[in-house]
Amino acid sequence: MSSLSAPRRDGASPRLVIVGGGVAALEAILALHHLAGDGVEVELHTPGREFAYRPLLVGKPFGTGKVIDFDLDDLARHVGAAFYRDLVVAVDLERRQIITHEDERIPYDYLLFCPGAEPRAAVPGALTFRGLDDEGEVTRVVRGLRAGELRRLAFAIPGGVSWSLPIYELALMTAADLSAAGVEDAKLTVVSPEDLPLGIFGVRAGEHVRELLDRRGIEVITGVHPQEFENGLLQIAPGDPIEADVVIGAPRLEGRRVAGMPCDEHGFVGVDEHNRVIGAEGAFAAGDVTSFPVKQGGLAAQQADTVAEAIAADLGLRPVAAPFDPILRGVLWTGEKPQYLYGMLSGGHGETSVFSERPLWEREGKIVGRYLAPFLSAIPGVERPAGQTGARDEDSGH
Repeated sequence: MSSLSAPRRDGASPRLVIVGGGVAALEAILALHHLAGDGVEVELHTPGREFAYRPLLVGKPFGTGKVIDFDLDDLARHVGAAFYRDLVVAVDLERRQIITHEDERIPYDYLLFCPGAEPRAAVPGALTFRGLDDEGEVTRVVRGLRAGELRRLAFAIPGGVSWSLPIYELALMTAADLSAAGVEDAKLTVVSPEDLPLGIFGVRAGEHVRELLDRRGIEVITGVHPQEFENGLLQIAPGDPIEADVVIGAPRLEGRRVAGMPCDEHGFVGVDEHNRVIGAEGAFAAGDVTSFPVKQGGLAAQQADTVAEAIAADLGLRPVAAPFDPILRGVLWTGEKPQYLYGMLSGGHGETSVFSERPLWEREGKIVGRYLAPFLSAIPGVERPAGQTGARDEDSGH
């Protein structure tokens, strides 16, 4: 059954309203522009002015990364979309309207809900690495290790965190930084409930990551849950406490709630295989706000592509829409050569995996999106930070 069962505005093209301004939103705009051209009116509604490209942030404490901002209005105009800087406070799924903080009701034929998720501290007493606001604290920890003021640093991955790659990057880049500074007596430990580090990519990749951590002198304690850090002790379950001067923890995510949008107790929206919101005609969701267990930019882009294909098929522009078939790609920064990880996902678990020092896909970017990655790769300095050496772009392969 067509999802366009609501009355169409006379003489108007179907309207897609996007709530959010992150990876899923931008990939969807670019994908739908490619598939439908000017046949769909696209509106982007988000309270921020800019799209912040954050994957490079993990390198900032070591002087090798940065956050790059893109003007959303400029990007929207580039692909014929309209940008509105406003806060959507509610969705009326029955009437197919979004409601802004100024009580303006905006009708839609299709809705893409992708406002993202909020990172929450999960290990009491630990420094939570959530992003830009915590970069300064991480920088001070690294300086303390270089100066000998700190000697024991633990990295904690709590239960319920599916995307742990940034924590492993922090550990590896810290080890490389200390080695370059001639610091030999610092102790780095990673504590994780995973069976293998980054085992979500599959057994082969997880074993390679463990070997890499071992070579860098980083202790890895798997199969345990970090509980709390207090008085120099990181409590874990099961097991004895771990001595540490500082603990850096990964956050848990909670979906951004908007009134009228159905969600579970953690704020995540249930979707079907085409990323349609379950029980809501004409509404889709993509990215971290969905109930799909793995939260990662590349997967958000794949979900956005799924949505664009479903809309294009609904409009008769494609014969059929492919369901969401997630492929997990990750670039692990190590302070030396980046490592490339690839895994097929089924139910959020890696079944097959590849680990390589050479690129495994066409573009090397931290966020792999069919349409967004080519756009970003055209901008100098986006894809690889200073100090991350690897294969040349022209040597990149699938």
